Amino acid sequence: MAKMKAVVAAMMAAAVSLGAAAAPAGPQEPAVPMSGNPILPGWYADPEAAVFGSTYWIYPTTSAPYAEQTHFDAFSSPDLVHWTRHPEVLTKASIPWAKEALWAPAVVEKGGRYYFFFSANDIKTDEETGGIGVAVADRPEGPYRDLLGKPLIGTFHNGAQPIDQFVFEDDDGAWYMIYGGWKHANIVRLKDDFTGVQPHEDGTLYKEITPAPEYVEGSLMFKRGGRYYYMWSEGGWGEPEYSVAYAIADTPTGPFKRIGKILQQDPSIATSAGHHSIIHAPGSDNWYIVYHRRPLGETSRHHRATAIDRMQFDENGLILPVKMTLEGVPAERVQGR
Repeated sequence: MAKMKAVVAAMMAAAVSLGAAAAPAGPQEPAVPMSGNPILPGWYADPEAAVFGSTYWIYPTTSAPYAEQTHFDAFSSPDLVHWTRHPEVLTKASIPWAKEALWAPAVVEKGGRYYFFFSANDIKTDEETGGIGVAVADRPEGPYRDLLGKPLIGTFHNGAQPIDQFVFEDDDGAWYMIYGGWKHANIVRLKDDFTGVQPHEDGTLYKEITPAPEYVEGSLMFKRGGRYYYMWSEGGWGEPEYSVAYAIADTPTGPFKRIGKILQQDPSIATSAGHHSIIHAPGSDNWYIVYHRRPLGETSRHHRATAIDRMQFDENGLILPVKMTLEGVPAERVQGR
């Protein structure tokens, strides 16, 4: 009997030991949800990203032939992972002078109203109607209506086609718009009500700030550490080599000297990475780049998808090369809101 008790005790001890070995060492951290890439369903390009209140927003171009680019959808998210579509927040029917080729949104909030800047009609000469327009709404999801009944900028200046605008508020409350195609970029200072442009301090209205011969389109500006970062796209938007480069200056009007590319194709992930925007998560030093790219195997130039990845800086404030991913970014809510 004593021998049997000893055997049972040994078996129980072994079972306890085995259970202890199989049990986790401690409480496991829950997996952080990831956005995945692409983050929006369907073909969307030229994404404009913004933070309004406690919500992230993306306003993209509907990627289709010009005759079919006649409206804009918007997408909202509380955490960069879960996105809700808001269809047709601005349509051609609300813009009496636009006929096709609506693209490149830029959306800002001022005085409790939301202003939606856009390109329309892809004009090639000053004799055509089109260029950069602006619409307004009382909510970020619209509906937006045309503000002026005509283009805000509808002619060429310094060789810049009036397209691909980006709107930027400086720390002193001045509003600037950077825009331009055909390898030329201008910066203008906007009137306080966004109905037109006003002179810079030197008296010029349309100041050319083309940063490098490689510049093509897709201007963007942000401020970090007291310096102005100017970003743009290079190459043809329908080609695999489409990419993003940048420069830094001490004023919004430059001079800007190209530093180098930070986003380009990855043959294992996607091609044609460009025409981007930036999210700086409020209350943090977390930065994200939102851009379009062409999935592997897609040959149509209109098959562009919106993606998001981390954007980081080195100790000198230079932007590190962005690694394109399929995983995207982890969930992050707007802090303190």
